[in-house]
Amino acid sequence: GMIPPEIGNLTNLTTLNLNYNNLYGEIPPEIGNLTNLTELHLSYNNISGEIPPEIGNLTNLTILYLQHNQLTGEIPSEIGTLTNLEWLALHSTNISGEIPPEIGNLTNLTYLILYGNQLSGEIPTEIWEMTNLTSLNLSSNELTGEIPPEIGTLTNLINFNLSHNNISGEIPTEICNLGDSSLLNVGYNNLCPSYPSCISQDHIDSQDTSECP
Repeated sequence: GMIPPEIGNLTNLTTLNLNYNNLYGEIPPEIGNLTNLTELHLSYNNISGEIPPEIGNLTNLTILYLQHNQLTGEIPSEIGTLTNLEWLALHSTNISGEIPPEIGNLTNLTYLILYGNQLSGEIPTEIWEMTNLTSLNLSSNELTGEIPPEIGTLTNLINFNLSHNNISGEIPTEICNLGDSSLLNVGYNNLCPSYPSCISQDHIDSQDTSECP
C-alpha cells in the first residue's frame, strides 16, 4: 500500500525503517514533520514521484536510504540542509537532472551512492571538497565534464566508481592520492591516455578514446 500522510503525526520517532516491502505511491510531504528522525529507510519498494523538498526538515538524519525505488525528478536542493548525514543512498531510483551543489554542505558524509540513475551535467565542484567521504559511487549515469585535480584532496576515499558515464579529458595524477586504487573504477567513459601510474587496465576497461587528441 501507500505510506499514509498520518505518519507525520509520529513526531517522537527517531528511526523509521520500511525497507523491503511492496510500498507504492509517493513519499508524503508530511514525513518532513518527523524532525527527531536520525534514520530513514525506504529502500527496495516501488515508491514513485519526486523526493519531497520537506525532507530537508529532517536535520537530525544521519542515514537516508531511498535506493531501489521508482522515483522521478531531481534531487531537491533542500537536501543540503541535512548536515548531520553520514550515509546517503539514492541509487537505482530513476532520478534525473544535475546533482545539486548544495550536496557539498554535507561535510559529515562518508558514504554517497548515486549510481544507476539518469543524472546529467558536470559533477559539482563541491563534491571534491567533501573530505570525509570514504565511498563515492556515481557510475551508470549521464555525467559529463572532467575529473579535476581536486579529487586528490579526498584522501579518505577508498571506493571511487565513476564508470559508465560521459566523462572526458585526462585522468589527473592526483587520483593516485586516494586510499585504495584497487577500488577505483573510471571505465566506460571518454577518458584520454596516458594514464597515471596507479591506473591499471582493470580501472579503464573498454575506454573509448575516439575523442582524445
